[in-house]
Amino acid sequence: MSLSVRPLGRSGVLVSEFCLGALTFGREADERVSAELLDIYLGEGGNLVDTADVYGDSEVLLGRLLRSRRDDVLLASKAGLPYGADQAANEIGASRLHLRSRIERSLRRLNTDHLDLYQVHCWDPLTPLEETLSTLDDLVHAGKVRYVGVSNFTGWQVSKAMGVARLGGWTPLVSVSPQYSLSERGAERDLLPACNDESLAVLPYSPLGGGLLSGKYLATDEPPGESRASRLSASTASLRRRLADERQRAVASAVREVAGALGRSPAQVALNWVLHRPGVTAPLLGARTAEQLRENLGAAGWQLDAEHRARLDEVSAIDLGYPHDWLEHYGIRQGAKPDREVTGVA
Repeated sequence: MSLSVRPLGRSGVLVSEFCLGALTFGREADERVSAELLDIYLGEGGNLVDTADVYGDSEVLLGRLLRSRRDDVLLASKAGLPYGADQAANEIGASRLHLRSRIERSLRRLNTDHLDLYQVHCWDPLTPLEETLSTLDDLVHAGKVRYVGVSNFTGWQVSKAMGVARLGGWTPLVSVSPQYSLSERGAERDLLPACNDESLAVLPYSPLGGGLLSGKYLATDEPPGESRASRLSASTASLRRRLADERQRAVASAVREVAGALGRSPAQVALNWVLHRPGVTAPLLGARTAEQLRENLGAAGWQLDAEHRARLDEVSAIDLGYPHDWLEHYGIRQGAKPDREVTGVA
């Protein structure tokens, strides 16, 4: 199996249909395992690796692992969330001061002179958007960044950013990275339509609902003793809430049923659903072991049939609310742009 490639928004750059998320590197996967994960991913034709400056030792570890093959990957990182235990006043946000400081640190840790994709990790309500976008544009012109994107923005924030970039003559966004899965479909209300309208690449993170859709969890309120959710921490609080929610457990059960019918793993079914959603470019795959990554990569190269896709759509459906329900009542639907998927090998 070799991963197909898709355009990264309007950039003309082609990225593999799955992105390797390096959140686990140096945390749940030591250097030996991280190296194995990277080898497996690149060996299957993957070419996009995503990290962030707040992912512990992830950038440092990637810098070592990519030293001899930096040109083999498109390297993405993010900045904007609080960094460090001291949480100093200017160690957060998307100001010129903060972004210029963060990019230099990331480049040093990653042992490279440029990032292929630099993403603002979240909206900054204190910094004028003009300051953020002009700073990103400066980084592009300085050769430190090739393309820019955002993560955890709302639909109106994405649209505003694109409009302000046009007015200022600055480098436009090429991508958005939202949380999106069968477990969390909130991005469908306004964010995904905004991305579609602007032809932005969508790089969904947490496509397995933080582990809910991995098949490890049964229809109970308590996770297994050795699971990620069993370890009390802020990072697992969301999964615990989902395990206690009836709708979420119904989604997980439906995924297991479809997986059983197809002879696939639940993770492969859930990932395949996200992979083929309209507008999605490359879901992020995170893994703690080589076995997990190989299983997850098995979500590529096939598609759910209409019956099973409809089953998953129905059980995971959300109320889009106003004005979507009002428009639907009058038969007014937002049109989708043609799929720009490109076949081939990265």
